[in-house]
Amino acid sequence: MTTPVPVPLASTVVGDAGAPVVFLHGLFGQGRNFTQIAKALAPDARSLLVDLPNHGRSAWTERFDYLEVADAVAAHLRDGFAADGPVHVVGHSMGGKVAMVLALRHPDVVDRLVVADIAPTARGSLGEFEHLLDSLAALDLPSLARRSDADEALAQRVDDPRVRGFLLQNLRTDGDTFRWQANLALLRRDLRTIGGFPDLGDAVDDGPVLWVAGERSDYVRPEDGPTMRRYFPRTTLVTIKSAGHWVHSEQPAAFVSVLRAFLELGA
Repeated sequence: MTTPVPVPLASTVVGDAGAPVVFLHGLFGQGRNFTQIAKALAPDARSLLVDLPNHGRSAWTERFDYLEVADAVAAHLRDGFAADGPVHVVGHSMGGKVAMVLALRHPDVVDRLVVADIAPTARGSLGEFEHLLDSLAALDLPSLARRSDADEALAQRVDDPRVRGFLLQNLRTDGDTFRWQANLALLRRDLRTIGGFPDLGDAVDDGPVLWVAGERSDYVRPEDGPTMRRYFPRTTLVTIKSAGHWVHSEQPAAFVSVLRAFLELGA
């Protein structure tokens, strides 16, 4: 059986100096979602905002596999941002799972790990994400004359304007027509895999790990603790008040504060 060649990834650097910090986004996201967080960490951190496969400007793949995604991130980091040694890695949701697999499979690349509002477990219900993916697929792109038309049509199925804005960042124009930048068909087909977590056997990461949960989110539950600490025995759990699943966008100041303290930035 041949080993898959890591898919090429796109990324953007924010900052000129400081500790190297890598950000990995969640489902539907892009590296640029962390731009404001990265700017808030400067000048004490130089950040790399990565577009994961099938998202943003990165290449599409034929399937979703956490091991392959983590291997692609490791190859991308070794080729540049982590060429001189391990880096801090921050991952949210799907990106948090990628970050955990990265730390367990490629410990030489990761210094300190931050996992935002996700656990190394399979989450039972994916209904919300199924609904969002189905809502995007239902948009009749050839009928759209402007981006506002997409927002108006999507509003019939997605009430929250912030969520619609987040989803519609994946809409791009090719001349007079619109297209999806994210590989929505693959993400919908492999959603169960995205919602799961791979079997990594007896792998353990003994490095320091910050586990961030949103107070109003149920993606991190008390029963997840033993599994998290089996993989990452040096885990510290912090809950951010008045935050849901998107902790970094809902409470950015608090998120930056816990990052600075854990990564020892500006100390």
